[in-house]
Amino acid sequence: MGRPRALVAVVAGALLLGGCGSGPSQVGAAAVIGDRVISIDQVQNLIDKAVREQPYAKKLAGEHKLEAVGRAVVGQLVLHELLLKAAQKQGITPNYAQIDAQLAKDPLNGPVPADASNEAQAVSQVVARTRDHREELTDTYLAQALADKAMPNTSVTFDYTSVGLVPDPATGSAPQGPEAKKTAFDLARQFAADPAGATKRIGSDVQYLTALRQRASQTGQSPESVPPFAGVGEVLAATQAGTFAATPLFGSPAGTAMVFPFPNGDGTWFIAVVRQRTDDKPVATEQAAAPDAATKTAIGMRQLQPLFDELGVRVNKRYGVWDVVAMNVAPNQDSTQGVVLPPGGSGRTQQ
Repeated sequence: MGRPRALVAVVAGALLLGGCGSGPSQVGAAAVIGDRVISIDQVQNLIDKAVREQPYAKKLAGEHKLEAVGRAVVGQLVLHELLLKAAQKQGITPNYAQIDAQLAKDPLNGPVPADASNEAQAVSQVVARTRDHREELTDTYLAQALADKAMPNTSVTFDYTSVGLVPDPATGSAPQGPEAKKTAFDLARQFAADPAGATKRIGSDVQYLTALRQRASQTGQSPESVPPFAGVGEVLAATQAGTFAATPLFGSPAGTAMVFPFPNGDGTWFIAVVRQRTDDKPVATEQAAAPDAATKTAIGMRQLQPLFDELGVRVNKRYGVWDVVAMNVAPNQDSTQGVVLPPGGSGRTQQ
């Protein structure tokens, strides 16, 4: 059992057996995307290949943590299928000359070292390097092309508040950690179930913001020292939104309530209700700096969000649940990065 091949066989067998009988109704399916099926065998083959070729995957196998690789495989293959569908709908075709020029340099070549410090990033790289490199580069090309097409025409009008930025007036302190997450998720569900209540609550938070800024001004401080933790009728164009353009705020229809972490990673939560979404005409904005390649790719991936429901995507529960905020598979609902709820709070949460 100490030999690497035996370890791979044992772990792979356990992974395969663990998923039978759950999730999508199609026998042997890891995920179903419209009329396309990603098979458990397809996922398992990539897991096995990763363990053979990638030191980081071998380390995870030794730690009995290959389920993280399985989730990333399913997530990337689901996005691949959605990218093909979205590109077809938008009339986008890959520039294979450009893709082949990249492939000649093969940025996906080489191992992910066993001592990589960021597990989530390392696992994503393991899967990207294990997949067909031309297919992976084509996915990136399509995502960026979708972003280029969507960004000039997209803006959203929304109301929002936040948890963790400033003390709650009722308690005098700002919730942190798990308490902040629970508070934020509960607020999003309340907003979806009761739009009028959302308007009242956010309006109250805006009044509190105004009072705090007035108090700051009276004490000789800059009003801007109080962060804008709430707003009503905010309008934001995708070209001006930076990393926010890659969040569900820009992938959801009017009436949707949502919660997700602020992209700056400071532990605070953004809770919003989309009031209006425009995506069919150019949006007049000031010239903004173009997003970097990674941000543009993420913005393009966000354009796939509506297709998830449209195509009835189903992920086998053996791998986890779909996290609409991360656009990936999470172990369970408690580990998702956020929720996206339609008006009324019923229906698919995309978790």
